Amino acid sequence: MPRRPFLIDTDAGSDDAVAILMALRHADVEVRALTVVAGNVPLAQGVQNTLYFTELCDAEVPVYAGADRPLLREYVSADWFHGADGLGDWGERYRPRQRRPDARHAVDAIIDAARETPGLVIVTLGPLTNLALALRKAPDIAALISRCVVMGGAACTNGNVTPAAEYNIWCDPEAARIVFRAGLPLEMVGWEFSIGDFVLKPEDIEHVRSINTACADFTIDCNIKGMRGYEIQTGEIGISLPDGVAMAVAIDPSICLENSRHYVDVECDSELTRGMTVVDKLNISDDARNAAVWREARTNPVQTLICWQVDAGRWKSLLYQLLR
Repeated sequence: MPRRPFLIDTDAGSDDAVAILMALRHADVEVRALTVVAGNVPLAQGVQNTLYFTELCDAEVPVYAGADRPLLREYVSADWFHGADGLGDWGERYRPRQRRPDARHAVDAIIDAARETPGLVIVTLGPLTNLALALRKAPDIAALISRCVVMGGAACTNGNVTPAAEYNIWCDPEAARIVFRAGLPLEMVGWEFSIGDFVLKPEDIEHVRSINTACADFTIDCNIKGMRGYEIQTGEIGISLPDGVAMAVAIDPSICLENSRHYVDVECDSELTRGMTVVDKLNISDDARNAAVWREARTNPVQTLICWQVDAGRWKSLLYQLLR
């Protein structure tokens, strides 16, 4: 049975690290490319982090540098949460020793992979700038991708960078709007699956430490600073891994227990709600009585599969299995 081809677009922070390790170590997944975008950390740092992930897993996967800023906005990193290096500020401890990035631009790598790889699954873990640029340059690729799992947004709930928006979408809302309107087979796994039962609690962290592998230790080490940031943000003690949860759904869709398709658009004009993923949960845009209000949505009927419920126990079990 051939392995499923994945392309992962990442901004290479500490939760990205865990998601990428999961994909690189899964027997049924073949990561064909890792494309890097500015987000959690600046682009150059993100490329170095991603190269380290491949070295840690001894994976011969090409790494491509992409966009170093949002399409229209000033770039704002998330280093307050992830550290200046995105991995908890461990200095030289987690640096690549041998590998170098590929010379091609990430946008071209995405286009080529979509055209050359039947059944390609794209998983996005950062701002959607690279994918938006690829879709602008080659809109035909939207029909060639089998799944596009987006860790981003918040479906009818709070965000993590503003009350309305999750960071990946807020960072480059114009790019997100392009992607959500492009006709891709999108699946949105929002930030809401990185709190509560989805967080690695102290007992879970102790269990990961007991696995006693390089990948398990790295998983905890690189997220210690983020753990402090998460406690400041929420008052909750633990490690929040939204990218890991999204990767679990990408690897095993049955981990998402409830989903449904809806129109989604991204707010770009209001600073109060910049980057909000507006989910038409009641499908009112399909109601002719609302045509004047939802005219644009009705003339561009692109729906996204929204994940409403995830099995927290199975997500953690998959993570532990892949760290052994």
